[in-house]
Amino acid sequence: MTHPLYDLPKAELHLHIEGTLEPEMVFALAERNGLELPYESVDDLRSRLQFTDLQSFLDLYYACSAVLREEQDFYDLTAAYLRKAHSQGLRHIEMFFDPQAHTERGVPIDTVIDGLKRALDDAFEEFGITGGLIMCFMRNLPVESAFATLESVADRAAAGDIIGVGLDSTEIGYPPEIFELVYARARALGLHCVAHAGEEAGPEFVEGSLDALKCERIDHGIRSLQNPALVERLRASQVPLTVCPLSTVRLKGVETMAEHPLPRMLEAGLLVTINSDDPSYFGGYVGDNYITVQDTFGFNDAAMAALAMNSVAASFASAARKAELRAEVAAWSAAH
Repeated sequence: MTHPLYDLPKAELHLHIEGTLEPEMVFALAERNGLELPYESVDDLRSRLQFTDLQSFLDLYYACSAVLREEQDFYDLTAAYLRKAHSQGLRHIEMFFDPQAHTERGVPIDTVIDGLKRALDDAFEEFGITGGLIMCFMRNLPVESAFATLESVADRAAAGDIIGVGLDSTEIGYPPEIFELVYARARALGLHCVAHAGEEAGPEFVEGSLDALKCERIDHGIRSLQNPALVERLRASQVPLTVCPLSTVRLKGVETMAEHPLPRMLEAGLLVTINSDDPSYFGGYVGDNYITVQDTFGFNDAAMAALAMNSVAASFASAARKAELRAEVAAWSAAH
């Protein structure tokens, strides 16, 4: 019998597709592509999923991503995530991917996008899952690389194959203002703008993402609470924050789930959503994060349905699709 929260319809807005690469698939793709791995076994790799900070995670994340070479690899990765997440209530996905992590290894960007998009198209046909792709720039790479990457997909943006841009990787030392002109160009291409901020670094990175990058959503944003004026700004504007509970604990943003700032964020009137970030590395997919939140904070089913409603409101889905999703959440809530 599945957990009731697995049946709660939900959108996921903070999901790195490379972060859904399970150890078993790492080995399967390495074998398929004739690659040697620096890990003795699946169990050996799984034993390394313990992190001291964001950088220790990123080192393993990018090492494992190197097994992704062909369009079918990206398809298989995405299809596996969508099947798993659908079993936990996923109805709409706005999926991050890191093109520079692949193009720097000689993988053409169209190979990446074609594999991801084909899996999304198939998931719509099979499960009715809607959504799109958000291309993230790695903030530790030169801004010129971000510009070049963006220009290389201008035609894909025009075709609707990409719906937005994001900014990820390590925050410290790479403030959002560096990417102001890149984001201006992305907006000119008609792309939505989001950015990781306030996970490692302080609330000034959230402010910079709002002011310099004109972001429509902030990914993580948990350190916004350190600045009361920013909290009031976020409350008044209802700029969404895509919070990832299991991720924050596993990366030592807080020591225990009980210390997670999610309840305080909700009490402050912020528009918060629950997401899985990199579920194969952090111990749970989107429904698992909902369950953990309910178990930790004692939220009732109505509160969990409200969080699912937040995920719909914060999405870039069409008005018609949002209405459908709200009706699904309301039906679940009425039954619980």
